[in-house]
Amino acid sequence: MLWMIFSGLIVGLLLGFVMQRTRFCLAGGFRDMYVQKSNKMFYALLIAITVQSIGLVILSSFGLVKIPESTYPIIGTVIGSFIFGVGIILAGGCATGTWYRAGEGLIGSWVALIAYGFTSAVTKFGILLPVMNKVNKPTNVNTSMAQTTGIPMWVWVALLTIITGFLVIKTLRKLKPQIAIPKLKQKYSGLRHALFEKRYHPFIAAIAVGLIALLAWPMSESTGRMHGLGITTPSANIVQFLLTGDTKLLDWGVFLVVGIFFGSYVAARGAREFKWRLPDKKTIRNSVIGGAFMGFGASVAGGCSIGNGLVETAAMSWKGWIALGSMILGAWFMSYFIFIKPMKKAQRANSKKQAMSTQTQTT
Repeated sequence: MLWMIFSGLIVGLLLGFVMQRTRFCLAGGFRDMYVQKSNKMFYALLIAITVQSIGLVILSSFGLVKIPESTYPIIGTVIGSFIFGVGIILAGGCATGTWYRAGEGLIGSWVALIAYGFTSAVTKFGILLPVMNKVNKPTNVNTSMAQTTGIPMWVWVALLTIITGFLVIKTLRKLKPQIAIPKLKQKYSGLRHALFEKRYHPFIAAIAVGLIALLAWPMSESTGRMHGLGITTPSANIVQFLLTGDTKLLDWGVFLVVGIFFGSYVAARGAREFKWRLPDKKTIRNSVIGGAFMGFGASVAGGCSIGNGLVETAAMSWKGWIALGSMILGAWFMSYFIFIKPMKKAQRANSKKQAMSTQTQTT
């Protein structure tokens, strides 16, 4: 029990600290692919996946970890992940992002987190369980890319490494605009500067996240939980524990997500970024709806942007890659209504205003 608590908290503290300090946000990355036409954060995700997948091949070849065999529901994975993608845009962060931003003092993230945990518990254990089962039951198939194709996992990992390397090198080789950007005066030095003040490139952050995700496998499996990082089921278990008091629900994953919260809190305090921030009514409304969508979608899909988008993809699972594509589409869908549509409306209004002004001047 003590080792389970310690190992879960350690991995969570590391992940929360790194994600808070580097602003590693998958929800923002998916949004920026569509809104700003920037793929930098998506490429960072590919780096994290690649680092973890290379490590998994090595560790599994030595028998240090075992990637569990499982099936997945195609329809549930697509529908659930799409709904989850919609939710992360409304909530302003993915499952992990919501946990670490709550540690920064964002009230909106607290609201989204409560809605996310409650809805995931209701879907996994409560009145929405029949709905989830009905969606998922008809389409369970083998999720392993190696087993279904006969192509060894290391070949898939090698292909991913080549693709990721190409995209990263292409991105880094792009000419940077020669614009002098003013920098804030350095307040700290040494280790304190490196931990709490220095800004890191998303690709460096991705390597750290990938290594932490890899560390989660042997740490988790040493307690009998045969998997890597996971956010949704532990979040649901916390709600169930608070309602029932059943200590059996307190597994490695629960201490992982608690660690993420406290890791972010330590990072935010150290960087003097912690501050209680109360959002407006619209943000609170979106946080509630977004959190509920996240909880239901991730439960139906069997994972969130971390469980499916980072871990299952690294394990070379069809479920992970299908879920990743579906949640990106969901994020783009909602980004249109939250960002693109209002932007186009404002542009049309400005164009109309300019046309009327020009007409007035000519007359």
